[in-house]
Amino acid sequence: METLTLARVVDALEALYPPSLAAEWDSVGTVCGDPADPVRNVLFAIDPVEAVVDEAVRLGVDLLVTHHPLFLRGTSSVAATTAKGRVVHRLIKAGIGLHVAHTNADHARPGVSDALAGALGLSELRPLEALPAPPLDKVVTFVPEPDAEKLLDALAAAGAGELGDYARCAWTSSGVGTFLPRPGAQPTIGEVGQVTRVDETRIEMVLSRSRRFDVVAALRTAHPYEEPAFDVFELASWPGETGTGRIGVLRRPVALGVFAALVGSALPATAGGGRIAGAVDRVVRRVAVCGGAGGSLLAAATAAGADVIVTSDLRHHVVSEHVADGGCAIVEMPHWATEWPWLPDAAARLRSSLEARGTTVGTEVSVLVTDPWSGHIGSGKDVR
Repeated sequence: METLTLARVVDALEALYPPSLAAEWDSVGTVCGDPADPVRNVLFAIDPVEAVVDEAVRLGVDLLVTHHPLFLRGTSSVAATTAKGRVVHRLIKAGIGLHVAHTNADHARPGVSDALAGALGLSELRPLEALPAPPLDKVVTFVPEPDAEKLLDALAAAGAGELGDYARCAWTSSGVGTFLPRPGAQPTIGEVGQVTRVDETRIEMVLSRSRRFDVVAALRTAHPYEEPAFDVFELASWPGETGTGRIGVLRRPVALGVFAALVGSALPATAGGGRIAGAVDRVVRRVAVCGGAGGSLLAAATAAGADVIVTSDLRHHVVSEHVADGGCAIVEMPHWATEWPWLPDAAARLRSSLEARGTTVGTEVSVLVTDPWSGHIGSGKDVR
């Protein structure tokens, strides 16, 4: 089996987690590494910190893929006088590339929150806050009936008529077209100065807006008329399958306290542990999740009918006001722990994607706990 290059592995990663799905403020993609370098083994981790780089060097991998960016806010220096600078120097000296999939992995389907939902046993998943589906157009044209199938084939070859797992999808109907060729025209059918009527087929096909130029060019080339008539309509936007967070259902309803224990047992252990907001005997079945910081999604989870949301990094006042206003219950877990389930999922998907292309790489998943909190202090003073 041939050795892959970094460029080909990155292509596979970006097909799984397209950079176009990343938030505008985010920093995703390849941080360091020569695209021509061979990649035999890949390590997946949450944080690009020195301990993870040490692990990558010890394991002898060629590429480190992390969820969190190394330089989220940009930098003007990679000097080894800072922790981030030392990471860059150590990676380059060891010949290890670094690639980041952050909010593009959050928003992708399947992505970070899908993996979290899977760890909790949720089904019937959909985005909590969906991104718009890719924009669509509809092309409508009219062609003499004998030429309809040929034109339809040409439009399909250019990308029109693709709906899910179906291709060459079209609506056709019959009618009569009429026109008057004027002096200078070279009509395919009819004569200059004479009104012409033709039995025509109306063809309607949906297409990705990104294919508009190619489809219209194909229409003009394949249509028998000197001046084909056609319309291009921009279709209304629609929620897509990608987006922030997920909402799904448990196999059977359970009390909040029981569900919280399930969450704790399903996620990797950290020093901080988790917290609950809401009555522990509250029955939950519909569950929202957001790997990482999800404080902005509390209202959306409640509006979507969630009984509880599992997420991280919540502020005191946000939670207090949410509960007081009758919002859903909350199970807050450490940021690192809610995102970790994505690592084995991403590793498996990368291997599967490359195997479908006739090759593959070895993968490792870091189990180093890089959550920054190193201990938990129980408060015990009675102030009553």
